[in-house]
Amino acid sequence: MKLPFGPGALVAAAFIGPGTVTACTLAGANFGYALIWALVFATFATMVLQDMSARLGIAGGMGLGEALVAPGTPVSLKWLSMVLVLAALALGNSAYEAGNLSGGALGAGAAFGLPAERQRWLVWALAALAGAFLLNGRYKVLEGLLIALVLLMSLAFAGSLFLVRPELAAMISGLRPNLPEGSLLTAIALIGTTIVPYNLFLHASSVREKWPKGGASAMKAASSDTRVSIGLGGLISILILSTAAASLFGSGLVIQGAADMAASLEPAYGPFARLLVGVGLLAAGLSSAVTAPIATAYAVCEMTGLSRKGRAFRGIALGVLAIGTLVASLGLKPVNLILIAQVANGILLPIVAVFLIVTMNRRSILGANVNGLWSNLLGGGVVLIATGFGLRLVLRAFGVWP
Repeated sequence: MKLPFGPGALVAAAFIGPGTVTACTLAGANFGYALIWALVFATFATMVLQDMSARLGIAGGMGLGEALVAPGTPVSLKWLSMVLVLAALALGNSAYEAGNLSGGALGAGAAFGLPAERQRWLVWALAALAGAFLLNGRYKVLEGLLIALVLLMSLAFAGSLFLVRPELAAMISGLRPNLPEGSLLTAIALIGTTIVPYNLFLHASSVREKWPKGGASAMKAASSDTRVSIGLGGLISILILSTAAASLFGSGLVIQGAADMAASLEPAYGPFARLLVGVGLLAAGLSSAVTAPIATAYAVCEMTGLSRKGRAFRGIALGVLAIGTLVASLGLKPVNLILIAQVANGILLPIVAVFLIVTMNRRSILGANVNGLWSNLLGGGVVLIATGFGLRLVLRAFGVWP
């Protein structure tokens, strides 16, 4: 039986990283089920934007990076987009990579009871594994790996939720938009960790690898793949949050991430609970450790005119991995690093999303496949809401917003 997954699984594997697992764990531990609505919104918004990205790759025959520097783009916009995108991806993903590797190492340690002093060796082991897949470079191999990791995460976190057995009524109550005192930063982190700007570049490029000939059948398959894969990714996030809410909210325990949640579950639910959460975090770290360098390489090569299949592509991807490995090996506290990066991601999202929506209305690139009214309205709504969250955070930091 053929699984209904494709390039969308790469996107799901990318946003279900240690940042997502950490943000969802802290949201559930500190605010119970109250922020489930933020994940539902973020999942829907991701579907809207990623569907545009996939359509750009198939109908326009180019990646988002290429579209931003395509002929007809105003020179000022072209240079502005290059500076912002290259800075956000080339620099930002190197920082994310450190969090991916550190988070994966924490998961391995939690799952198998390894001591903290082995953290550095676990980081290097994960980096070597990720590097092997990046050097292989074949799309089908990468797609198969990431689909397997997404399914592994699904089973691991569904199993952990089954063990703690949350109240269904309480989960449903979390669908009502609400911001408990002190939850704004966490809500933005949940949104920022799901709607990831670099995934817009990754998706547009990967659909070209999957369906190089394009066509109406490819558009239909890509749309279905996007809904199924990203819907599953959003469900995984909700499972993580609900597990933390059911087992940790109101317990008085100090939790800094999923590794702490794994350890705290063992006394009440046995070592299998610790193993499930730890394996889920390990899979999340490895999946994102592979996708972040690939997305960076796609964007940089497309915007600079370099080949997407040559040494430059692999060199950029391995460079991101190397920088992340070095930072992670220094022993920096990964939880704070991941959360800060995710909040910044949520604030920067509107900029990249606006670039995408503008591109999706250019007939010179997409012809008859430009955005329709509903696509523009939905995309614009996502941008406005995401901008509102970021603006409120900035205003509150300056004491303007209570």
